[in-house]
Amino acid sequence: MNKNRFIPITLLTFSVLAGCSSLPPNNSLLDEARNNYNNAQARSEVSQLAPLELKEAGESLDKATQAWNKREDNDLINHLAYVAKQKVAIAEETAKQKAAELAVTNSNVERDRVRLEARTREADTAQRSAEVSQREAEEAKRLAEASQRDAEEAKRLAEASQHESQEAKSAAETAQREAATEKQAASEADLSAQAALQQAQEAENRARQLEAELKDVELQLKDMEAKKTDRGMVITLGDVVFDTNKAQLKSGGMRNVQKLADFLKQHPERKVLIEGFTDSRGSEDYNQQLSEKRAEAVRTALINMGVEAERVSAIGYGESFPVADNGNPAGRQLNRRVEVVVSDNTGNISPRTGG
Repeated sequence: MNKNRFIPITLLTFSVLAGCSSLPPNNSLLDEARNNYNNAQARSEVSQLAPLELKEAGESLDKATQAWNKREDNDLINHLAYVAKQKVAIAEETAKQKAAELAVTNSNVERDRVRLEARTREADTAQRSAEVSQREAEEAKRLAEASQRDAEEAKRLAEASQHESQEAKSAAETAQREAATEKQAASEADLSAQAALQQAQEAENRARQLEAELKDVELQLKDMEAKKTDRGMVITLGDVVFDTNKAQLKSGGMRNVQKLADFLKQHPERKVLIEGFTDSRGSEDYNQQLSEKRAEAVRTALINMGVEAERVSAIGYGESFPVADNGNPAGRQLNRRVEVVVSDNTGNISPRTGG
């Protein structure tokens, strides 16, 4: 019994080595990472405010490109490209944070400028008032001397002085209103600075949260032997989790599904798409129905384990999308599989392309 189990593994190894001998003409995940990096590098905000983070992203992108040029394993290339893509995102978040911090600094400078202008206006007003008072005193002296000669002229001058007093009172009230306006402007500047600081803190917390979530998801999916693809992380359940030509999960398959259910409960923002496949033996209609039943069996198991139904979709592709040659037993066993595609942290799953 053990001897028969090792035969497919040996054939699988030959199949994987043969697959590595010719990589596809391009890698969409690497292209996306390179495009994101070029866009970030072209933005002066990112290149000036987050040069170190952008440099790290560039180094990661270089590693992925070198792996691609050396025709290394496609999973490794996808992993390196994925890391580079995330580091570009970290560089952009860092630039946003530092831009917000600069906004805080600029707000403080503007507030100080407003206060300085207010104090300058107050000093100018005081100086002008002193000059006016001095001239009034000199004029009062002259009028006092004239009042001794002409009582009627003194009375007229007294009435004029009363009028000037009213104007001075009106000017004082105007100055008071201007001071209140300047105080309100300073208060608004303080509120703007506080808002900018809060935005900077939120950007920093979000960047840290994204990095922590990424590490946690990668570790958990790695334990389930998930692989990075151009559609995201994909977990493959082989033919051994089902009885031959059956759609009921075996006990070993249920354990794998339980791990996936635990992961989805810990990350409610994630969704999954379950895709069933068969080999080319048997009729096309039979294979289509079997692939649908197996995909639906995994979906039902997840729902029974407490995962919300709207987060789990299932579809069968029959004998379409083979990953190996159906002309030999090892290839057919690889084609009999269920793939679980895990969404990104926004719940999006890239559609399958090709035929």
